[in-house]
Amino acid sequence: MEKTLKDLRIGEKGIISSVESSGEALRRHLLDLGLVPGAEVQLVKAAPMGDPIEILIHGYELTLRRHEAAGIGISEPATGSVQADSTSKDTDSDYNFYLHEHNSHPGLGESGKYHSKDHADPMPKNAPLRLAIVGQHNSGKTALFNYLTGESGHVGNFPGVTVEVAEAPVKGHANTTVADLPGIYSLQAYSEEEKITRDFILKEKPNGIINIIDANHLERSLYLTVQLMELGIPMALALNMMDEVTNSGGTIRINELEKLLGIPVVPISVNKGNGISEFMDHMTHVATYREKPAFKGLDNAGSILSGADGADTYARLATERYNFIEQICRATVIKPRETKKGVISQKIDRILTGRWTAIPAFLVIMCTLIWLTVDVIGAWLQRILDGGITVLAAKVGSLLAGWEVAGWMRRLVVEAIFGGVGSVLSFLPIVITLFFFLSMLEDSGYMARIAFVSDKMLRRIGLSGRSIVPLLFGFGCSVPGVMAARTLPSARDRKATILLMPFMSCSAKIAIYTFFIVNFFPGHAAAVMISLYLLGILVGIAVALVRKWRAKNYQPAPFVMEMPVYRLPRAANVGQLLWDKTNDFLQISFTVIFLASIVVWFLQSFSFRFDFVTDSSESMLAAIAGVLAPLFKPLGLGDWRIVTSLICGFMAKESVVSTMEVLSVGSLLTVQTAVPMLIFCLLYTPCVAATAAIRRELGRGWAAFVVVFQCLLAWLCAWIGYMITCLIV
Repeated sequence: MEKTLKDLRIGEKGIISSVESSGEALRRHLLDLGLVPGAEVQLVKAAPMGDPIEILIHGYELTLRRHEAAGIGISEPATGSVQADSTSKDTDSDYNFYLHEHNSHPGLGESGKYHSKDHADPMPKNAPLRLAIVGQHNSGKTALFNYLTGESGHVGNFPGVTVEVAEAPVKGHANTTVADLPGIYSLQAYSEEEKITRDFILKEKPNGIINIIDANHLERSLYLTVQLMELGIPMALALNMMDEVTNSGGTIRINELEKLLGIPVVPISVNKGNGISEFMDHMTHVATYREKPAFKGLDNAGSILSGADGADTYARLATERYNFIEQICRATVIKPRETKKGVISQKIDRILTGRWTAIPAFLVIMCTLIWLTVDVIGAWLQRILDGGITVLAAKVGSLLAGWEVAGWMRRLVVEAIFGGVGSVLSFLPIVITLFFFLSMLEDSGYMARIAFVSDKMLRRIGLSGRSIVPLLFGFGCSVPGVMAARTLPSARDRKATILLMPFMSCSAKIAIYTFFIVNFFPGHAAAVMISLYLLGILVGIAVALVRKWRAKNYQPAPFVMEMPVYRLPRAANVGQLLWDKTNDFLQISFTVIFLASIVVWFLQSFSFRFDFVTDSSESMLAAIAGVLAPLFKPLGLGDWRIVTSLICGFMAKESVVSTMEVLSVGSLLTVQTAVPMLIFCLLYTPCVAATAAIRRELGRGWAAFVVVFQCLLAWLCAWIGYMITCLIV
């Protein structure tokens, strides 16, 4: 019986002899990732529960389940084999001497002066250029896009951070735009976001391709480069993170690499801004003069993309590509020594992904983050801001009274604007603190470890380990969480993950929790907050188990994911994310919540005959909300003012607090009714923005189902909570 990758022991190496899988799409994906016959593979570790496993292939780490590993045949590595000389110059590529005759890179490059215009096909003068940034995951695509355009796209250290195409003009280059495409391992797209990239390249036909790769993993990264060159589109290669290679004692022979590939190759460092200006000079030149790659590659790349080639043919082509790439790396790469950062990363992983320490470490980290957010840092800043808003409201009220402004106008400003919008703004520090910690986890690379550790547990409820990342995003905001689910290769996993997203308590609900904690549970902030988060997760798990039980012949989707290296979170990335979230919060506060507060105040203050009322029970709002109030009476929440605040929460969850402040709902509640109110707010329908995101991803029917189902489930759980609270208190 043939030995398989599944049978390797930790630390053991083997040579891949065959690659089989349950589906041809997965098999091609594995081949594209470098699991080709003849490649050396090493089993690095197994997850705490024994599955999935982490392997080392072509110098980078990859995770897959033992089920997928069982289809990869392994033979013993040959003993006494001699590696080829790393200085070898042998190659079969067709080198275009007209484009690179002088091929010299003083400093950071040749600045375009050696490009020949005699053998090019120039575009019309002042014709617009449309470029596309294409690269594998975690290569620095979005960081480069932000640098070139001045935009603020989300940068992270996890596969699938970019899930949409962003396009903007390039600063300093007239009539030039650049598109940031989702990460892709090969043109044989496997996941939804990879299909977006492939379709953009093949259908939109950009004038040039900016192929950015991680210089630390040249052998793995050049596979996509070779495929892109086979398309015949003008392109240039940006060797990102080249500073990391040289700092660790390694290097890449840039001249030789450029000669072998037949395209401009420029070392850059996006984080430091090195080499980018020169690279863009090369890129715009080859795009303007339509200089195609000198490398001809394989003749049937088009049939590969259409899927016309058979399984054996595709495996042969993948193997040939990696053999060619291996020759290039032997001729151009001087491997760096093991860095201090790498040694430290291995020590960190022994704890964060260790068999007995991974899950406790995750729980400690998440509970600590919540405690710091609501009890220490965020709470302290929130009290300062809240005090400032209160003082400002009093001064504005006094100023308006001194100006003898009409009483109804003073009430509008003080009660609606300061009471509604101001109360929500006071929770901004808590929201920002939470996003700060989440961005630190993502930028460091820990998110991928969480997916690796949690895969087997999530599989038991019908999800994939990769689902954990969109769900964690959901704790910040449901909208990016829903969008991040596109990175999941399985349509079933995408749907299941999106449907569970509303159970992950988003940061907008922190304002609601804090309001109730301050008024009804002082001194127990962290305990109440953690209990609410856990309740949402447990209810989501129960729903997932029911869904899995109802599903017939459930088969988990493959778990194939690159494990990014640990990196220190960059202040620029974290700061940009915090600024974006602060800006989003302020926009919601001064648009949706501002208008909602005024509308609620108006409906509360006037009757249907537009008479100003002193008793709000005679207002339009009381009549409208009174229709639904009987439905909430079994929960102890049958007052129309409480129902009104819940209705406003559909626009934005923060509006629940602003409406309660405007209507003085706090005086109506007790500990017995605060509990069901908290539970209902935790579980009921997501806001309009999140519902719209679900509708876009799953369709109108599923969006309507989420709204109705969440409300019914929230009512049931709140009723149970009310009954239990009445028995205890």
